[in-house]
Amino acid sequence: MLKQCLLIVVAASLISIAAAQDSSAPPSNDQQTAPSQGNGRWHHGAPDPAKQTAQLTKKLNLTSDQQAKVLSIFQAEHSQMESLHSDSSISPQDRHSKMVSIRQSTNTEIRALLDSNQQKTWDTMQANREERMQNHGQGGNQPSPPPQQ
Repeated sequence: MLKQCLLIVVAASLISIAAAQDSSAPPSNDQQTAPSQGNGRWHHGAPDPAKQTAQLTKKLNLTSDQQAKVLSIFQAEHSQMESLHSDSSISPQDRHSKMVSIRQSTNTEIRALLDSNQQKTWDTMQANREERMQNHGQGGNQPSPPPQQ
């Protein structure tokens, strides 16, 4: 159970960037479908590197050169995550730590490709993702603050 919970949290962090990038747009058909139901897969429909790149391109107005580099970074991350997940010799805690490290490395590599305006947007996206992850980690049962009037 603990292993499943950890894997779900890690998977959520991987897909949260996609959600953060497209939170104001209406969901597309593939976003409306529910994640796979208890199939034992770690990623519950992990985002496709090409889709992640397309969403980031839309949000940050990436150049074609940036798109190619970002796609390569996302592909490498996806491959590393898949390999890590399939390694049964690693404890869940170590796996989680390594996944977080891979994610941080990906974020750093992508940020380095961006111009200053894109970096500001990227930083905001990452801060929003972190906030959502913290709220999710608290069980999501926290009452919403009252609307300001």
